[in-house]
Amino acid sequence: MKEKFYRDILNPQGLTDFQIRVKETDLWIAAERDLKKEAFEEVLRLRAQIEAYTKRHPEFLLSLSPLPFDPLAPPLIRLMLKAAEKTGVGPMAAVAGAISECLGRYLLKYSQELIVENGGDIFLRTLKERNVVLYAGNSPLSLKFAIRIPPRTTVGICTSSGTVGHSLSFGRADAVCVLSPSSALADAAATALGNLVQSPKDVPYVLKKGKEIEGIEGIVIIIGKTLGVWGKYEIKKV
Repeated sequence: MKEKFYRDILNPQGLTDFQIRVKETDLWIAAERDLKKEAFEEVLRLRAQIEAYTKRHPEFLLSLSPLPFDPLAPPLIRLMLKAAEKTGVGPMAAVAGAISECLGRYLLKYSQELIVENGGDIFLRTLKERNVVLYAGNSPLSLKFAIRIPPRTTVGICTSSGTVGHSLSFGRADAVCVLSPSSALADAAATALGNLVQSPKDVPYVLKKGKEIEGIEGIVIIIGKTLGVWGKYEIKKV
């Protein structure tokens, strides 16, 4: 599965890792100590926000375009609505990244370093340099490049694929990876940009569109033998 590849290549050196599963939510977490109890309780609270809101607003689950902002919605829902509005996709396109981000920021009060991975969508806080290897399915570039994350960085790293996994994508990219201080925004942007990649010739245009999204700090696109990169993060060969 795509998730297992991410968990194998994230390399949580010096951290304790564990898993949390609640219904559809399947998280891999690495922290300075085992925070399974704290993480599990917070995941229940986060999921309760989604479940309660979608009972009253079923369109939230189904919409493929942004919905009007609801200032009375719970914090997780507001985060997803804002990410959708910035990127032009439905709010559920941000759900995995939003859960990673909210859970990660909650757990930071227990651990200075943290990796929260949810279906390949990552919230990362690191005090040392770490390298995140890019998995891109059957592309010959898969597992050949890594994103260098500098010390003392907090970042969301989210990936959309038209060829790997079961997440909805209208594009054909093997991987569209987006980096942002917000994992929710990175998740929504990865979906939006991934939808635009139909062939290698689309890569320059999609990078240009991604640069226009406020809050995006890095983009990596892999389709077949083509690699496109933009942003503040260094890409290195593995």
